[in-house]
Amino acid sequence: MDDRMDKTIVKISKIGDTESDFAFWKTQSYEARLSTLDQIRREYHGWQDDAPPRIQRVCRIVKRK
Repeated sequence: MDDRMDKTIVKISKIGDTESDFAFWKTQSYEARLSTLDQIRREYHGWQDDAPPRIQRVCRIVKRK
């Protein structure tokens, strides 16, 4: 996905004049919402090559008396 901003659609407005995020996302299709959520998750977790990070295995050897 291209991370560059398309400056032809940028709109500058005052904070009080903008609609809420909830109102914006209500207008989007569920496919668009899920796609955006997946993108945010990948950025947060640092996923690469469509492979989610794995849980590290931990082994502990305990000597019994």
